[in-house]
Amino acid sequence: MNLSNYPITILLIAANVIVSLIGFNNATVANKAIMYPYLVKRENQYYRFISSGFLHADFLHLIFNMFTLFFFGMAVEYYFTEYILGGSVSYLLLYFLGLIVSDIPSYIKHKNNSNYRSLGASGAVSAVVFAAIVFNPWSSIYIYGAIKISAALYAVLYIVYCIYMGKRNADNINHDAHLWGSLFGLAFTLALITALQPGLIEPILEELKHPSLFGR
Repeated sequence: MNLSNYPITILLIAANVIVSLIGFNNATVANKAIMYPYLVKRENQYYRFISSGFLHADFLHLIFNMFTLFFFGMAVEYYFTEYILGGSVSYLLLYFLGLIVSDIPSYIKHKNNSNYRSLGASGAVSAVVFAAIVFNPWSSIYIYGAIKISAALYAVLYIVYCIYMGKRNADNINHDAHLWGSLFGLAFTLALITALQPGLIEPILEELKHPSLFGR
């Protein structure tokens, strides 16, 4: 594997690691960067839609997101380049718009809540994961490293889980960001294909006609 073939993925991971490490050791920086809808509304601090996506709560949160971004990000970077879908520019748009779009529902819901904060790259990473699934829906994904299912089945279960957990609101995870990031990644990629390479639509639809529950 030649990592130089995936410069955007490596750059995004490096930025996440550096900013998160700074945030771990500097509460002032973390407080200025974290998603805080209350201040976004009152002081027009819209930069938080982006800056909060490069912070993480702890090392486990950071490692999980970057591990996922590493594998799925490389796939998206390859697909967007190989299929002439805008390459690095489209990949960066997917990632950063994914950050913004995934936080909009939380902003609307909590803009008058002075106690609400959120952080993490999960919205953008979810967008990247679902973008990759568009191109290879029956590839294998291992949940917890052991349970093998197809990527398409994983996508359905993930959306159902996000909706369920978002309604329960029983933990400190921003499930709304995961949900809307995923849906944005799917919509963005399909729109990109339709606009730039409509000839890819037919083979993608054909691939969907040959499902594999546990992946190939």
